[in-house]
Amino acid sequence: MKVRADIAALIRQGHTNTSIAHRVGCHPTTVARARRALRLPPADLLGRLYMEAVPTGRVKEYRPPSGRMPLSAAQQRANRERLMAALREDAA
Repeated sequence: MKVRADIAALIRQGHTNTSIAHRVGCHPTTVARARRALRLPPADLLGRLYMEAVPTGRVKEYRPPSGRMPLSAAQQRANRERLMAALREDAA
C-alpha cells in the first residue's frame, strides 16, 4: 500500500487516527490502514509512549478519572491506623 507522506508524518508525530483524518480530510480507517502499512502500533499505545519522557511505565501528567491518585501501601496503612484510632476515641 502506498502511504501518503502527510499522513505518515503525522502518524510519526504521535497524532491519533481521528486527529490525522480531520487534518488531512480523509476517513480514520484510511489512517489506520496507513499505520498498519508502516507497521506502527495503534494510536493509543503510540501516544502513551510519546507521553513518557523515559520509558518507565509511568505517564507524565497522569490523573485517574476519579481525580484522586492511588495510594501506596504505606499510605493506606497509615490512613487505616488513623481511622481506627479515631473510631476508638469516639467509642470511649
